[in-house]
Amino acid sequence: MGAIITLSLLAILLLYLGLFKAKKALLPVTLIGLVLAVGFEWYGWDKIAEPQYSGMVLFDRYAIAFSILCIFIAGLVLSLSKAYFKAISENVAEYYTLILFSLVGALLVCSYHNFAILFIGIEVMSVALYILVGIRKKDRASNEAALKYFLMGAFSTGFLLFGITLMYGATGSFDLSELQQYVRNTPDHQISPLFFGGILLMIVGLCFKVGAAPFHFWTPDVYDGSPILVTAYMSTVVKVASFAGFLRLFSMVLIPLDGFWEPLLLTIAIITLFVGNISALVQSSFKRMLAYSSIAHAGYMLFAILSIGNLSPSAILTYGFAYSLASVVAFAALILVKRQIGTDQFESFNGLAKKNPFLAVAITIAMLSLAGIPLTAGLLANL
Repeated sequence: MGAIITLSLLAILLLYLGLFKAKKALLPVTLIGLVLAVGFEWYGWDKIAEPQYSGMVLFDRYAIAFSILCIFIAGLVLSLSKAYFKAISENVAEYYTLILFSLVGALLVCSYHNFAILFIGIEVMSVALYILVGIRKKDRASNEAALKYFLMGAFSTGFLLFGITLMYGATGSFDLSELQQYVRNTPDHQISPLFFGGILLMIVGLCFKVGAAPFHFWTPDVYDGSPILVTAYMSTVVKVASFAGFLRLFSMVLIPLDGFWEPLLLTIAIITLFVGNISALVQSSFKRMLAYSSIAHAGYMLFAILSIGNLSPSAILTYGFAYSLASVVAFAALILVKRQIGTDQFESFNGLAKKNPFLAVAITIAMLSLAGIPLTAGLLANL
């Protein structure tokens, strides 16, 4: 909880720094706050994990590991922000503040032990992003992306809430431990149909959040219309946190019912891989290609949930780290290339090895890692 409080206070502090025009202090103060948040998380690593605050949150090693990864990747994204935010807006404090509030939501999603916290975490994480996606008010693509993201986000939240409501109707509780006891102590044929309906709707809502097909159709336009760093944050931190929440529900509660949800999730994973990879091949925009790459990688991470067991958390954590690191490098390269050329089309990268050999090597390694080519982190994560 120390990390969540730290990040919340840090976000408010950054608003005051922006108010008093202390722009040069924004990035250093932000990075110091993120390091402090990591310290709070690490401090709880060896403590006995028990649900806290009336069973609402659980800061176990699972939650701590995913929270540290989210904070680390957010730090990488924000470390690229100084020149980028300054180039697109004079009021940069709002960017930092909204990203940090979204990060607070991500940490809640990683640590929830009650559906109420899951919902609050997803909404805190998403509402800040609705604003960030459309923050360039004079950009029509940004306005379109914000509208689509808001409408699809509200739509998916409706599915999620309806699923939570049905599961509550069957069990009388939002608490994961009580849901777990219900599933384990009730024979399959006696489990309420409401509970099975809740599982289906929860899968739909969560698949919207992670960008899995066929619930992915908002992803390319939203990623394409958002500021590049916002897209980088959405495709990494938000995806990792969403999968952490996804896995906690299935690993803690729904394992005994895998015969019901496994075929559906397997079908979604296969469709996601097919749609993401095939669609990426026909793109002319590098940024839009990364959006479809994000969809495809959601399919790979779904397989970790399908093979649920003791190694699933470490598999998603490792894959999330490798994917996020490669994605941040790719988006950083895109920022530099677009600043020089003015476009994000693939033609912008022609001759990059001659103009900037270091950047060309970096983006090549990132692309090879995203493709899972040997000798890269992407291959190790796939293993």
